[in-house]
Amino acid sequence: MSHISDLELLNNKEMSAADALTIESGVPGSFLMEQAGAGVAREALRLMPDEGRIVVLCGPGNNGGDGFVAARLLAVHGFQVDLGLLVERDTLHGDADSAARAWNGPILPAQEIDLESADLVIDALFGAGLCRPLEGLARELVLRMNAWSERTGNPILAVDLPSGINGTSGEVQGVAVRAQISVTFFRLKPGHVLLPGRVHCGRTIVIGIGIAETVLAEIQPKTFLNRPEAWIGDFPVPSIEAHKYTRGHTVVVSGPVAQTGAARLSARGALRIGAGLVTVATSSAALPVHASALTAIMTRVCDSPPELHGLLEDRRKNAVVIGPGLGIGEDARVAVETIFAACANDAEAVPRGIVLDADALTSFAENRERLLQAIMAADTSVVITPHEGEFDRLFANENGFAGQSKPDRARAAAQVLKCVVVLKGPDTVVAAPDGRVFIADNATPWLATAGSGDVLAGFIGGLLAQHMPAFEAAAAAVWLHGECGAAFGPGLIAEDLPELLPAVLRRLLDPPLA
Repeated sequence: MSHISDLELLNNKEMSAADALTIESGVPGSFLMEQAGAGVAREALRLMPDEGRIVVLCGPGNNGGDGFVAARLLAVHGFQVDLGLLVERDTLHGDADSAARAWNGPILPAQEIDLESADLVIDALFGAGLCRPLEGLARELVLRMNAWSERTGNPILAVDLPSGINGTSGEVQGVAVRAQISVTFFRLKPGHVLLPGRVHCGRTIVIGIGIAETVLAEIQPKTFLNRPEAWIGDFPVPSIEAHKYTRGHTVVVSGPVAQTGAARLSARGALRIGAGLVTVATSSAALPVHASALTAIMTRVCDSPPELHGLLEDRRKNAVVIGPGLGIGEDARVAVETIFAACANDAEAVPRGIVLDADALTSFAENRERLLQAIMAADTSVVITPHEGEFDRLFANENGFAGQSKPDRARAAAQVLKCVVVLKGPDTVVAAPDGRVFIADNATPWLATAGSGDVLAGFIGGLLAQHMPAFEAAAAAVWLHGECGAAFGPGLIAEDLPELLPAVLRRLLDPPLA
């Protein structure tokens, strides 16, 4: 995988390790806190006019210490700053206690702070490490902040993460602050990107506070933002000598005559993303429907598993997409097993890739072991693309999945099935069996339309046909899918997505000069 810079997402444990390693190297924790508070103050100054009243609400830990530093610096700039503390002053310790000592203004009980005349509230109650639901005074204070912001239209600036958001999972723990801007340190956390955390964060700014990049080599994070920098080195770009056969051949398996549209959407996606040839494997009954609608995409009649197997004996057909509009049941299971048997890895041949989507996954919901056996026997690249409902059905009996974050569930599923997992949604997660995870944050709500996932499956299948590694192919397809959705916006339907891809690819591969 290409070198990734600034894309690492650090969970709560990893961020604590980054702090600890920095302090062990000789950088005082008080310096890190001073830098963090100064960064928060800078962003607050950008939000404020030349004068006004700022309320800073501080909690018991280092997040509260950052708030004390920010309050002190904002007061120096001439703002009226009122500081509320959630706990008793004498309970603070360590760097947070030192930061409180440097604050010269009064410290009021947080619940007594008047929010009504505030122009800005800085939420420094709890950071990413919170791992329990907010209760009591903390809960009441969060609800008050949200109500104040909604009523007045004035912003909340969150330190690290909005209080109540889990930094590892992005989950709301009881209640959570809805901030307009969040300021975090060194690296984003998964909670900044995953939903609903991303919504609560508003716009997130990452600032450096003195943690060296070298700590990453020891932490070895495996979760990253899905950005082109992470996979562009593997993205297929044809050479001048290329022809259609060197660009791969994707086969899309169609369902019955009344469900053919999904296969055509996948096929169009595979062709647009660069597969040299695309064939729809169809029943005789569905052939007239496909033949009347397809032009550059070919058709091949496969009325039985042996005919499907025979089609795939041609090793030039090196990627298969099955599932969109397939139908659910034993016929679907047999078709999937036939594909795996036909695509079994041959050490002397070019590796092949298989994408399992929709009905191809649901058909194995009550017999996942049968799917695993087919995957293991084939020893080929496999990508599965479930949405949350399909994922839950497929892993309903898996112990230990409940309560895990979305990246951890996808990561565990990838290890169970020995394949790449694309767990779809507005925060799509791509997970590899080796533990690597990409999280997308570029999806648009306009992608929530019938057939959108079928096109995504085709994108992946088209990249696999061009010999892109499965994990990187899935991540690239997800990112491109999101960019296409954003490029169209309101009124998007699935048929639009492949037609938007050329312009998106042009921007990706021929970026404008700076």
